[in-house]
Amino acid sequence: MKSHQFTRPSGFVLAADQGEPFWFLNTLTITKVGSDHSRGQLSIVDHRVPPGFAPPPHLHHHSDEALLILDGQLDGFCGDHSWRAGPGSLVFMPRAIPHGFTVSDAGPGRIIIVASPGGFDQFVAAAGEPAPDLCLPVPVPPDPACLTRLAAAHGIQILPPPGP
Repeated sequence: MKSHQFTRPSGFVLAADQGEPFWFLNTLTITKVGSDHSRGQLSIVDHRVPPGFAPPPHLHHHSDEALLILDGQLDGFCGDHSWRAGPGSLVFMPRAIPHGFTVSDAGPGRIIIVASPGGFDQFVAAAGEPAPDLCLPVPVPPDPACLTRLAAAHGIQILPPPGP
């Protein structure tokens, strides 16, 4: 389902699979509320991820991030704090604090990501590609240099993996 142009100030309602879908880092990420819908104040994306998925450790220089876990088990960190979260859990990660997570190998995950102020949706669009279907893509290795460059252009710093 493609995005809708929302020009009325009264808001909108999207069904579960509606929004602007992207294949992003081997996930299906559907933009539900883009920066352009909220005067730049927030981004909300439905992030559908395969078992074992882990974004590279990173930090957001300009935005706070919250994860509402709908499906799956996640293990993660934010700064020096480690966490484990499952369905119904909310994880808040303030800006400028290194963080990351890994989805359990036991099953896929589904996460609602809220970033404030907005802009994460623009990074997803820049680093991803429009998804022709609402399914996970065939996995392809990301280009680390390209990802790092695009992330930096959107206020996100990719960090080296944590040491042993």
